[in-house]
Amino acid sequence: MSRQLDQFVADAAAKNLSFTAALEALTDLELESRTNRSIERRFRMSRLHVRCSIDSFNFKHHKSRMEIKTRILRLLDLEFLAKGTSVVLIGNPGTGKTFLAKIIGWRACQANQRVLFTTAMDMLNQLLASQVDHSLVRKLRVYTEPKLLIVDELGYLCLDQQTSNLFYQVISTRHGEKRSTLITTNTAFSEWGNILYNTTIATAIADRLVENSEVFLLGGDSLRKANKNPNSNPPAD
Repeated sequence: MSRQLDQFVADAAAKNLSFTAALEALTDLELESRTNRSIERRFRMSRLHVRCSIDSFNFKHHKSRMEIKTRILRLLDLEFLAKGTSVVLIGNPGTGKTFLAKIIGWRACQANQRVLFTTAMDMLNQLLASQVDHSLVRKLRVYTEPKLLIVDELGYLCLDQQTSNLFYQVISTRHGEKRSTLITTNTAFSEWGNILYNTTIATAIADRLVENSEVFLLGGDSLRKANKNPNSNPPAD
């Protein structure tokens, strides 16, 4: 408001605006500026690093994308966040899971929601390290408090008992507090016993996710592979 005050005074005089009308316009500008700053702050804290738009998502790459297009677009209204619904994106490497997750994450930032993006291993390594300096409880809040937690690349490495238990703590807490978790994985639920320490932990985690979640299967070949083909030129994913 202070930066725009002189210009607003001049404009108000030129347009013969009343004091009330000029003050209302100036206040609207202040609110818009605060909202924009808040969104930028949400984005910086999200660790998304890039702003991804649904316009760049190539729905025609594979029929599986067209089959779930309506459901994907519905996610962008962010109603799932209000309901505490989780989202699981399953597909082979290179099929656009991370890209789609970042599209949803950026959309949530634009709605001024608290978002955090992390890989599964980075999150678990951070939690493991926090046990050394006895800051686990505080560190857990980093991952349990955001409105949307995006956990990327679950299944690329197998977890031992300790990391599996930590992963369970994050998922269980978020489930109990009805906060949405978005997970990208190359492993079907039926095989989670192979990547988590045992089937007991895998079942406990999967049950909490499946109870209130939307599951999306992304098929087709890797888009990174397709982009290397000179005869194929789909949008980057």
